[in-house]
Amino acid sequence: MAIFLTKQSKVLVQGMTGAEGMKHTRRMLASGTDVVGGVNPRKAGTTVDLDGRRIPVFGSVREAMDATGADVTVVFVPPPFAKAAVLEAVDARIGLAVVITEGIPVHDAVAFQAQARAHGTRIIGPNCPGLISPGQSNAGIIPADIAAEPGRIGLVSKSGTLTYQLMYELKDHGFSSAVGIGGDPVVGTSHIDCLSAFEADPDTDLIVMIGEIGGDAEERAADHIAAHITKPVIAYVAGFTAPEGKTMGHAGAIVSGSSGTAEGKRKALEAAGVQVGATPTETAALVRARLASPRDLTHD
Repeated sequence: MAIFLTKQSKVLVQGMTGAEGMKHTRRMLASGTDVVGGVNPRKAGTTVDLDGRRIPVFGSVREAMDATGADVTVVFVPPPFAKAAVLEAVDARIGLAVVITEGIPVHDAVAFQAQARAHGTRIIGPNCPGLISPGQSNAGIIPADIAAEPGRIGLVSKSGTLTYQLMYELKDHGFSSAVGIGGDPVVGTSHIDCLSAFEADPDTDLIVMIGEIGGDAEERAADHIAAHITKPVIAYVAGFTAPEGKTMGHAGAIVSGSSGTAEGKRKALEAAGVQVGATPTETAALVRARLASPRDLTHD
């Protein structure tokens, strides 16, 4: 099993005919993803040859869904047009929309997230690397070769780069699914959503959670872990050296006074029984140690 994305998922790519969409569609196909079509109203009715496979291009998400049975879309549309693209997918009632685009205005993200909740579409992102269920499917830009083998670790991360690093460091153990939720102030899928899904997944034994400074998402996740998660959770929080009052990379990673600090998040997680690594490599070592003792695969 996996969460949100499986071998049965049929994937569309909005923006497939652009340079980034084309490059990453090739990568998705190479990792086994069932990409069934692209969406570009100006190129509707054409096909794109990607490494010997001809992918049809449709004029709308609804048309593509009707023709292919697609239930996932990956959005590579530039920021000024991303809101309309996501709303089109949501209005077509697609089950999962993976929004890769960076730089979407917050008010646009608020609008399509609200519409998605109303219509039952799960959004991953925006400004995220997507998600991968190794050996099954890959929707987004996560390099499949860093964790090509399936395993029993579930990973949820705000940071794309740290997603890749933890997957690489633990590639000999493998992952059930890895989800990059994005670090913008407004995202469609939270740490808590993924924690709950991994808790319910019988093929996930341990959960790795990567957070970062800013906001209170990690503190809320800690409360949820204490109340609802029985599987072990090991975490890393990026930003211990960040100066107060500075925006650091992601739009959501801002610290004001004592609010949103890495130290505060670490304390909240440890109070919930979560082991927190000081570095990504130490976090991977904590995972290895926990997996080496099957009797310890229960939440403290």
